[in-house]
Amino acid sequence: MKVTVDSRAPGSAQADLLAVPVAADEVKRTRLAARIAAIDRAVGGGIATAVATGDFNGKAGQQVLVYPDRKRKMKRVLLIGLGDAKSIDDEKLRTLAGTAVSRAGKSKTSRLALVVPPFGAGDDPEAAQPLAEGATLAAYRFDAYQTADEDGDGAVSALTLLVPRGQNLRATRDAAKRGVAIAESQNVARDLSNEPPNVLSPEGLAAAARKVGREVGLKVKVFGVPELEKRKMNAILAVGGGSVRPPRLVTMEYKPKGKAKGVKPVCIVGKGITFDSGGISIKPSAGMDEMKHDMAGAATVVGLMRAVALLELPIPVVGVIGAAENLPSGTAYRPGDILRAASGKTIEVLNTDAEGRVVLADALHHARTEYKPRAIVDLATLTGACMVALGRWGTGLFSNHAGLSEALRSAGEKTGEIAWPMPLFDDHKTEIKSEVADIKNTGGRQAGASTAAAFLWHFVGETPWAHLDIAGTGWTSGRSPSYQPRGATGVGVRMLVEWLQNGDLEALD
Repeated sequence: MKVTVDSRAPGSAQADLLAVPVAADEVKRTRLAARIAAIDRAVGGGIATAVATGDFNGKAGQQVLVYPDRKRKMKRVLLIGLGDAKSIDDEKLRTLAGTAVSRAGKSKTSRLALVVPPFGAGDDPEAAQPLAEGATLAAYRFDAYQTADEDGDGAVSALTLLVPRGQNLRATRDAAKRGVAIAESQNVARDLSNEPPNVLSPEGLAAAARKVGREVGLKVKVFGVPELEKRKMNAILAVGGGSVRPPRLVTMEYKPKGKAKGVKPVCIVGKGITFDSGGISIKPSAGMDEMKHDMAGAATVVGLMRAVALLELPIPVVGVIGAAENLPSGTAYRPGDILRAASGKTIEVLNTDAEGRVVLADALHHARTEYKPRAIVDLATLTGACMVALGRWGTGLFSNHAGLSEALRSAGEKTGEIAWPMPLFDDHKTEIKSEVADIKNTGGRQAGASTAAAFLWHFVGETPWAHLDIAGTGWTSGRSPSYQPRGATGVGVRMLVEWLQNGDLEALD
């Protein structure tokens, strides 16, 4: 979908559907605010009629479709209620744009124009970024394996953001461009996570990372089995040992031109289990199809690195992915095994379905020792316990650094990707100790998300580190918010871009 910015009057917009967001205090049964009245005159009075009859009052989330007279250029006008104008923030703008695109798709409308509300967050050129994000995310479809569906929604090919006259068009267009780059990168992550596991193997994930690297200028390295053996990455090798499709470790390096000398990078690490059967500790069959999303953390890393390169951020960033397929076979690792990870720590395996943390043990160690970063952030669909605690509404945030935790929480709030700080007590670290090895790969049912994070803590040393448990937010079975279709979410791309752009990273050094 092409996103453009224009300052022409809404009544003269070249579109099949005109979306008009309206705050509750802009419409009364006997009077419309001047802004809405001007639009109403341009479309032939349909808005006033909808308000006068009580069909539309600007309540948040309300949608009413009105039809201009035949003399008008656009065929339909969609009124979208915003509620209280003072409550509008970036996430509401994202949702607004998503609502408009979704409704346009249902109407099989290819050209959409959206009036940018000139109040709250909408009077700033920067508001174009969340609007472009919401629209681009809402237009996403994963339909590569579907034949033509005449009954499905249509594809919106063009969106025009109509801004008030006098607004800085250059700044607005730059903001919209950033929004499209971020959202398209998040859609890349969605595509990877949505791919069926018979198509996306560990090597397939590595190939996707290589392709993105070529497109945007990233340095990509892929370690196959011989290199993993040479580096003693026995944790990754063990998890991938049950599959005929061998594991990989992938690194994606971004260095800003002429600005990276002597600057420590930030490392973003992703869990890439391309399919998780549970291994010998096999999962129940119900819902196992969703385990294709167990590489959602790795997918986010690929999408994020694409966005980092396109936005030309001024700091070096490295993505690290541990990729494996966890299947039962005669060569699979077993409960009772003891593994020696690349760090030298030994891991007692109690449950082969607690495999993500085992893979991350080697990936985190590689990030810490190879790149000596100023900070490490990992993303993983790690525990059902975190899903029980926060549902699909929040990502679990664990950290050994208070400043980093708060910066990520703030970035999540800004971008609509909520990350909720969770406890990581000394007792959680004690609970993960083994009687026959250094640590064990599960601490049991109690505080399962925290003991899993405590396992990862053993592999980051003193480096400022945060763990994002996206088990509940990595994919969804519904459509909420309006810009999120069923399936993969690509969660973390927006939040981490915001943190890398605007977080106080120097405070971590």
